[in-house]
Amino acid sequence: MLVTSGHDTLFPARSQSRVMTEDSPSPTAPADGDDPEIPEDVRRYERFTKMDGARYERANDFLRERTYITAREWAIARLCADFRTETGVEMTKIGEHLPELVPFMTDTYTPQAVNQARAAFEEKVRKAGATFLYGAMCDFFTAEQLDDVMYEATEVAKFLLEVEGVDLAVGEELESEERISSTMREVRARSAALRHDELSCPHCGEEFTASDADDAEHTTTE
Repeated sequence: MLVTSGHDTLFPARSQSRVMTEDSPSPTAPADGDDPEIPEDVRRYERFTKMDGARYERANDFLRERTYITAREWAIARLCADFRTETGVEMTKIGEHLPELVPFMTDTYTPQAVNQARAAFEEKVRKAGATFLYGAMCDFFTAEQLDDVMYEATEVAKFLLEVEGVDLAVGEELESEERISSTMREVRARSAALRHDELSCPHCGEEFTASDADDAEHTTTE
């Protein structure tokens, strides 16, 4: 499996203090002797407990090798989703209690720094999505190669979810993978119809119409 060999890069014992990198905005260090009371929801938060003892650089290197996001963007995007209220995201709470919420984050952040990381995450997801979808639609990959790309991407995504504490049942994993594969087959069929006037697959020669893609969509969703 793609991510198995990378497990030891995420869960080593912490052997030295974190070194700030260009991936991180300037944090706001707490004042000497400042020991604010930790809110109850922060104390109960257990998303990243599997990473106790992990260092920022290790988590960042793991993500850099497999995704476009950094460790701070990953952690803060997760926190922004979990600490979202009816009126918005509790960025002040996230920034002030970042070290209590995420083991590999050792400094507090300003609300502006939290917002910056969230915005960077969203922008990268949008760009990565556009890049992937174009790659799937432009006929660069064969169906088998696209399956491999989807498999690797799914394995990384599932591993990150498991690190966050999400328990994925085997049946749910298989169902999710099948739904993703079905969706990507539909994407290839529709994009081929857009690219080729003859409405035939350039690989196998199968002829089809736009209605065939519609029928496939209804069959998948029923």
